[in-house]
Order: sequence, then C-alpha cells, then structure tokens
Amino acid sequence: MMARQQDESHQLSRRELLAYTTAFGSTFMAAQGLAADTPSETEARRKAPGKRYDMKKSINLWALPYPKKMSLKECFQLCKDAGFDGVEVNYALEGDLSPKASDADIRAIGQMARKINLEISGVCSFLFWPFSLTHNDPMRRRRGLELAMKMIRAARLLETENLLVVPGAVYIPWLEDVPPVPNDVCDRRAREAIRRLIPEAEKAGVSLNIENIFASGYLFSPQEMIEFVDSFQSDHVRVHFDSGNIMQYQFPEHWVRILGKRIKNIHLKEYSKRVGEFNLDTFRPLLDGTTNWPAVLEELDKIGYREYLTFEYFNPFPHWPEALAYHTSDVLDRMLGRKG
Repeated sequence: MMARQQDESHQLSRRELLAYTTAFGSTFMAAQGLAADTPSETEARRKAPGKRYDMKKSINLWALPYPKKMSLKECFQLCKDAGFDGVEVNYALEGDLSPKASDADIRAIGQMARKINLEISGVCSFLFWPFSLTHNDPMRRRRGLELAMKMIRAARLLETENLLVVPGAVYIPWLEDVPPVPNDVCDRRAREAIRRLIPEAEKAGVSLNIENIFASGYLFSPQEMIEFVDSFQSDHVRVHFDSGNIMQYQFPEHWVRILGKRIKNIHLKEYSKRVGEFNLDTFRPLLDGTTNWPAVLEELDKIGYREYLTFEYFNPFPHWPEALAYHTSDVLDRMLGRKG
C-alpha cells in the first residue's frame, strides 16, 4: 500500500502532462514513459502499408548554397549523386539563369543537367514578388510581365514544360510599408496578366502553373483556385500545388482531392504547426513537421499524379550542405515506397 501511494505521488497531473506534451510532442513523451500511444495508434503504425508510388523526386536549388559555395554543375552533380530524378532551377536577375543569359547559355544548362542524367523539373522565380503582376506600381507590373515572358522562353530552352507562376498578391507580409492591393483589383490585374502570357506559353509548349500561396492574401481556397485556372480555358494554365503554403490553416490532402488533375507540378514543403507565428522557419526538412504525408500521397495517387515531387527549402545548411540533399532523397525514397 505504501509503495502504491509513493508511486502515485510521482504521477504528473493532467495539466502538467498536457503542458509537457504540448512542448515536446506525444511521441517524445511516450518514449519517456510519461505518456502512451493508444493501442489503435500503435497498431496502425505497425500495419502501415509499404505502398509504392510512381512519382519522381526533385529538389529546388534554393536548398543548396548556390551560387555562394557551389557552382551550378556542382549542384546538379550533387542532386544526381543523392538520387534525384530532377532539379528545379530558379530564374534570377543575375547569374546563370537570368535575363543576361543568351539562348545558347540557357540551352547549355539543360544539356548539362541531362548529361549528368538529371531532368529540369521546372522553372521557379522569386522575382514574382518584387515585380508582382498585381503591383500598385504600373512600372513594376510591366517589368514583372516582361520577366515572366523571359521565364517562358527559358523553360522552353531548358526543355521543361513547367513554369511556376505567382499570379499576384493582395499584400506582401515582409514589406510593411507597401500599401495592400484591394482584392478585386488584385484579381483583375492577375487575370489580365495571365491572359497576356497564355499565347506565348502555348507557342512555347510551356504550362503556366499557378501556385497557391497563403501569405499573399489571394486565392485562399481550392475552389477559388479552380475558378481562376478554369476561367482561362487553356490547357497551358494549370496548378503548381505547394503542400506547405496552406498548412497554417488548411490541409494539403484536401486541396489535392479537390484540385485533381489540374495539378501539373508540386512543391513538397514540410510545415510545423507547432510554431505559432509564421516565418520561414515554420518550413522544415521533410518529416520534421506536422504534415500528414500518407494522406497526401494517397490523394495524389488517387488523382493519377505521376510527375515530380520537388522539395523546396530556403535555408541551405551552412556546413556540409550536401547532407540536406541526401537526407531529402532518402526521405522521399521512403515516402514513395522505394525503401522499407
């Protein structure tokens, strides 16, 4: 009896246990003997199927220290050595892939990748933010449209069908002094811009893949995205679905089911809802977050998606940066059922 009383005196209160679980997570607490998974949860994990998914692995170059510490060729070789099928390149104002690059220079980038046995999975660009297609400054909008035209050309020369397009923004959170664009004005400008890009995209055989971005205040639901994309009645306007960009308030597996075959390309971004206030650190290496990846993969499989899953990350490791590439490739192998 005395032993039992002594044992109970060391038990945590429900409130204390909840506080620890909130801070460290239920899995960690269970490993300390302070909490336990329910039998059904444990059994579900044991019975988790090792299903194989026929999708391709890709990584965005923002996850690597390019061009500061590694050349484009070194990045491509690392991606191939790590086991990726493709790589997503980024169009910038300066550097290898920029307005200053000639047609021959851009073709050479694609040829270099294919020589290493790596495909260009798509073209992405940060320039859609400072030169937003819906910016209040007409000069910025004009420049944004010019750059988008150049990106279409670059995608064609690289022999990829995919160009990620940020259609516009009501506001940009990190630019506090910039007045927001009214929602109806943003929508009108975005549609006008995409209409002007479609003829060039169709001629080039390039798909304008509209990305969902919660931080922009625009196209906040899958229904809004569907209406926007379908309104152009063009096979060259599709969706670039980003799993992390809507995780703050929504769930990617729901979006995938609703968007269906409109999805042409994908960013896999891990997101942690354990972080209260949004910043770029809420995006994590794959599996170090709160995304229900089995559910996401199942929904992708149901809609027949067989293209690239591109890991996007903005914090290349300052030391041994290749570790992130190898880690991500290994995780994707496990997610896709290539490893047990």
